[in-house]
Amino acid sequence: MSAATIKVLCVDDSALIRDLLSEIINSQPDMEVVAVAPDPLVARDLIKRHNPDVLTLDVEMPRMDGIDFLERLMRLRPMPVLMVSSLTQAGSEVTLRALELGALDFVAKPSLGIRHGMLEYAEEIAEKIRAAARSRPRRAAARNEAPPKRLAAPLMSSEKLLIIGASTGGTEAIRRVLEPLPANSPAIMIAQHMPGGFTRSFAERLDRLCQMRVKEAEDGERVLPGHAYIAPGDAHLKLARSGANYVARLDHGAPVNRHRPSVDVLFHSAAAQAGRNAIGVLLTGMGKDGAAGLLAMRQAGAPTIAQDEASCVVYGMPREAIALGGAADIVSLEEIAPRLLALVSSSGRAQRV
Repeated sequence: MSAATIKVLCVDDSALIRDLLSEIINSQPDMEVVAVAPDPLVARDLIKRHNPDVLTLDVEMPRMDGIDFLERLMRLRPMPVLMVSSLTQAGSEVTLRALELGALDFVAKPSLGIRHGMLEYAEEIAEKIRAAARSRPRRAAARNEAPPKRLAAPLMSSEKLLIIGASTGGTEAIRRVLEPLPANSPAIMIAQHMPGGFTRSFAERLDRLCQMRVKEAEDGERVLPGHAYIAPGDAHLKLARSGANYVARLDHGAPVNRHRPSVDVLFHSAAAQAGRNAIGVLLTGMGKDGAAGLLAMRQAGAPTIAQDEASCVVYGMPREAIALGGAADIVSLEEIAPRLLALVSSSGRAQRV
């Protein structure tokens, strides 16, 4: 094994999943499974012995729940973790909790045809492991950590739209952008790379945490201030017009940049329909989806923001957008919400309360 080889430890109570992940990972030239474990207690010793670069972790396992193990791991020994989750409502909610605790990303485990389903996504799994190996692990937030300070912008432009795209690391980045925003924020449209079945739980979680209304987007609904619309995990989200109103359109066409929803699709629609009335934000993620779309928004007169490298979990999509010239501003994650409100407030300043 060369020094550049990514060392992976797979933790899953299913022998089939352990074998499939090993087959997928060991077939790649730049990674290798150094050990497998049927539960977290065995994994604990293997982590000390092998010092893996990336851990794949099942959610439901005997002897110790995957979430309990993850919480302890990210508190005591933060490392890149890729969750392996079932495509169920319960599975999606637990996965979002894992991402909140510091897991980098997740692989959806098929409920039927597991071998075929896992092998079909072999390239995606390998890419996520590569991204994990390059990522910046986060320590779990303390349970008593204070919530973010709320921002107020009493004089808002109702014509403005906030258009946000993200991928790996994006669920927590989006939360940290939206949570401080006031209830009277401009309408927000979001494309986060996520499979169908997970986006509804994601929207519901954000709705509980944020002052604005957050929901999964529906085809044809009006896009209103004080609302954030999440692209469903199996459809592209587009901004469209119906008379004087903005509306959401869902498109079940082919993936773009291998993603559906695609950030580029959303950004290009915002450039065409809203022009300078939109503000584009590209957050953490691997790949280049959103880079060309952010450039199109900037060329249409929209202010555009890319998350800076230091605050990204994976500095892929923002880097590509910056290289193309699509980002007018490069901002740390913590400063994005205040910057957005400064851009849409008629006073030009966001105020803390």
